[in-house]
Amino acid sequence: MRRGTTLAIDRVARKLVAILAIDMVSYSSHMETDEAATIARLRLHRQQLIDPVLHDHNGRIVKTTGDGLLVEFGSVVDAVESAVLIQRAVAEAEMSVPKDQRIQYRAGINIGDIVIDGDDIFGDGVNIAARMEALAEPGGISITANVFEQVAGKVAFTFEDLGERQVKNIKKRIRVYRVVLEIMAGAKRSATRDPVAEDAAKPAIAVLPFQDMSADKDQEYFADGIAEDIITGLARNQAFFVIARNSSFTYRGGAVDIKQVAGELGVRYVLEGSVRRSGARVRITAQLIDAATGNHIWADQFDRQMDDIFAVQDDITASIVGVVTPELIGAEMKRARRKDPASLNAWDYAMRASWHAWRWTREDSAAAKDFALKAIAIDPGLARARVVYAMCQIVDVLYAWSPNPAASMAEAQEMARIAVDVDERDAEAHTILGSVGLFMRRFDDARRCLETAIDLNPNLAFARMWGGGYYALAGESDNARETLKMAIRLSPRDPANYWTFAFFGMAEFADGHFDAAAEWARKALHMNYNFPTGHRVLLAALGEMGDADAMRSALDGLLSVAPETTIALTRTGVPWKKPEHLQRYLDALRKAGLPEG
Repeated sequence: MRRGTTLAIDRVARKLVAILAIDMVSYSSHMETDEAATIARLRLHRQQLIDPVLHDHNGRIVKTTGDGLLVEFGSVVDAVESAVLIQRAVAEAEMSVPKDQRIQYRAGINIGDIVIDGDDIFGDGVNIAARMEALAEPGGISITANVFEQVAGKVAFTFEDLGERQVKNIKKRIRVYRVVLEIMAGAKRSATRDPVAEDAAKPAIAVLPFQDMSADKDQEYFADGIAEDIITGLARNQAFFVIARNSSFTYRGGAVDIKQVAGELGVRYVLEGSVRRSGARVRITAQLIDAATGNHIWADQFDRQMDDIFAVQDDITASIVGVVTPELIGAEMKRARRKDPASLNAWDYAMRASWHAWRWTREDSAAAKDFALKAIAIDPGLARARVVYAMCQIVDVLYAWSPNPAASMAEAQEMARIAVDVDERDAEAHTILGSVGLFMRRFDDARRCLETAIDLNPNLAFARMWGGGYYALAGESDNARETLKMAIRLSPRDPANYWTFAFFGMAEFADGHFDAAAEWARKALHMNYNFPTGHRVLLAALGEMGDADAMRSALDGLLSVAPETTIALTRTGVPWKKPEHLQRYLDALRKAGLPEG
């Protein structure tokens, strides 16, 4: 080559993207059976189930064939979430079709460098995505190790390692993972879990026999009945492990060393108490103790008239069980936050998620979701982590923190559904699924889930709170008041009671009791000033009352904590069941100066 000669090289346009390949199973046989019907169903799938998901997740359809699609994403998380949502939507839509006539798809995802040629793309990255699709089972999704490494801990899904595979026209063997689409591995893994290992991370509590401190020592039967009922009540909560009566009651009689008892029973917390009867009156004391420190987490006494011994026993049991649950969870949140980050287990991550979730800011919601996903990655069957994640997604939509409300609500619903599938006895899981139903305006589903939660655990204040919220928004104010009063009685110091107060305010607003609505809203804000719903209920009540100065102050308060709030956002975000209640609420907010948006 002569000096000075330059070699012209045409640069090839390349970029790194995630590629999703989707292909219909048994396309030829479906076409042979009924060509027109198959084409019509495929078109319907595209219009209603596939294209909307791709649009919401910024997917670009690069190529279509009669039975498949090739889609490009800038985000691998978007690619995986899209594939999962599509497969689930198709499976649900085809449930009513005879099994041998159902349409299914395979999906494969890869992330890699591609060559761009106009609107088309080429290269090994594309070819490998197509090979992943071929390896997927009908209705399933296969991904490469590169995809797995990018999304692990960032999505709510779990994965099964299928090992290395040799695929057509690719020299190097490729490690393949399957996205688990059943019960997100919860039910599948539960059968192979070690029960002791599963519960070891959860807090364990022992309820010791209550001491009879009566003068004539004839109330042991009553003291035992209280303790036994507390054990039964606490055992309904799937968040912690309760030592059986036969073990904890061996410590009957005299003083006990709490640390020794905890060590012997393998528990973190001990509940002890006493009964003292004098004539027709009885005093029951109870205290929840952190065995590691000896500190009292909670203590209280209950004085009752012994008119009906069983009614008193039920009343005291409900009061103690209702308050112990949030107190214990609160102690666990503090413990998890003090723990070395390098030693956190799934339960610890779930507790950190819970702590952030109830602080009610955009930043804390994001942190809560991150911790919840870390918990799920370690233990897919930990329902509490899924409950917290779903709750944060609801809140993100409610307060315009989500860039994609439809996707956030779909994730909340999916996470709540999995939590219920993992453990159908978990009242918290049913509660959050009902809450999702409420905000999606599926009122019948919401009612059924929330009432199931209360049936499963009548002493769970969380279930009573959301059940009362449903009744308030459904216009059933008497049911709302009764249910919300029970939530407060069960857990008077509950850190989430600002929600209960706000729901009380909504029930009063629906009935036209605007003074009472404003008072309940102020109680909510006194407990948590950063709570936008409390501000909104207060503003609506003041809008109907017509106090101009108070309205200006309340509007400033609302917009200081939730500047995105508008009439339009409220219309879509607050699920009043009756149109007249929604209209009154919006009109009141307009009177108070809330912008239309």
